[in-house]
Amino acid sequence: MNYQNAFADAVRRVKAEGRYRVFADLLRRKGEFPVARWRSPGGDVRDVTVWCSNDYLGMGQVPCVVESMKKAIDDVGSGAGGTRNISGTTHYHVELERSLADLHRKDGALLFTSGYIANEATLSTLGKILPGLIMFSDELNHASMIEGVKGARCEKRIWRHNDVEHLEELLAAAPADAPKVIAFESVYSMDGDIGPIEAVCDLAEKYNALTYLDEVHAVGLYGLRGAGIAERDGLMDRVDIIEGTLGKAFGVMGGYIAADGAICDAIRSMAPGFIFTTALPPALAAGARASVEYLKSSHHLREQHQERAATLKSRLNGAGFPVLESSVTHIVPVHVGDPVLCKRISDMLLDDHGIYVQPINYPTVPRGTERLRLTPTPLHTDAMFDTLIEALDDVWQRASEQTGVARA
Repeated sequence: MNYQNAFADAVRRVKAEGRYRVFADLLRRKGEFPVARWRSPGGDVRDVTVWCSNDYLGMGQVPCVVESMKKAIDDVGSGAGGTRNISGTTHYHVELERSLADLHRKDGALLFTSGYIANEATLSTLGKILPGLIMFSDELNHASMIEGVKGARCEKRIWRHNDVEHLEELLAAAPADAPKVIAFESVYSMDGDIGPIEAVCDLAEKYNALTYLDEVHAVGLYGLRGAGIAERDGLMDRVDIIEGTLGKAFGVMGGYIAADGAICDAIRSMAPGFIFTTALPPALAAGARASVEYLKSSHHLREQHQERAATLKSRLNGAGFPVLESSVTHIVPVHVGDPVLCKRISDMLLDDHGIYVQPINYPTVPRGTERLRLTPTPLHTDAMFDTLIEALDDVWQRASEQTGVARA
C-alpha cells in the first residue's frame, strides 16, 4: 500500500466536497479585542475584526486575568510538573476547583485539560462505574459527548433533538432496574437553541436516571453569577453532573465537571483521561480562577452580551439575511446551505473586508446546513455591525455568481 497516496487522497476528497479547512494565522491585540492581526498566505499583515471567537466576553484580555497568569508564572514557573497524581496538583488547581464547585453550588469539581476531555473522560468512565448502564444521548450532542458515550461501552439510546416525548418512550422501554444517564446540552452551539432542562430533570426523577448537562456554551454567560442556563432557570440542584469549559466565556483554557463529591472522587480515581494527563499549567489555573470569580459579580457583561446578540440578529434579519430561527441565545447562525459558497463568502469577507468568520461545514453541521456562525461580544460596536452587514451584502452576491449557488 502506498501510504502517502492514501493520505493525499483523503485530503483531496475533503477538498472536492468543498469543506477543506484553512486556518487563519492570527495574533490578537490585547486591549483591542475583537481586533486581531492577520498574516495572509502571501505574508502581508493587516488588522481584521474577529466575528467567530468563543471568547464571548473578551475575558482573555481583562487585566485581572492577565495579571493573575503573569504572577503565577513569576511565582512558580511554567508547567505543573506532572499529572495531578504525580506532583502536578498545585494550590492553583485546588483553588480553581473550589471556585467552580461554588459557582455551581455543588460539593465538588474536577479540572480537566479541556472541555472535550472532560466530556469524553467522564462519560466513558460512567460506563465502568455503573454496570449495566444505559446512556440516553441527544442526537445533536457535541462530538466529545458522542465519543464519551462510545467509550462507555454500554447500551445507548439516541433521542431526537430536544424531543422529551421521544426520550420518555426510550426511558419507559428500558429495564426499570437498569442504571441510566441522560446526557444533553444547555446551549447547542451551532443552532443556538436550548435543551429542555426542566423536562429532562422531571423524566430523570420519574425513571431514576442521572442527568449529565453540558453547559460549555453557557457558563459565564447565563445566570446571575454565570453558572449557566441551569442557574438562570433555577435548576442547578436538579442536575447531577454539570460540565463546563474555561476556554470560552472564561477566556482561558481547560474543562471541568461539578457534581456531588462522591461522583467527582470516583471520576478522579478511575478516568484515564484525567489520571494520565499532565495537569494544566498553574498560570492557566490562576487566570481561569480570576475569570470565574470576576464574572460571578459582573452580570452587566452578560446583559451587554445579550443586547449585542439580539441587536445583530435584528440587523441581519432586517437586511434580509437568513438567521436561523432556532437561535434563542447569543449564537447568531446565518444559513448558507452550500459548502463551496460558504467558504467563498468567508474567504471574500477576510480578503476584501478584513472580517474574519470561519465557514461551518460538515461534519460540524449536517450537509446542506452549512452556515456562518457569528458570535458578537460586548466589544463589537454598532460601527462594526454596519461594516459587517455592508460587507456581507457585497460578498454574498458576488460569491453566489462565482459559485453558481443562489442565495439561501
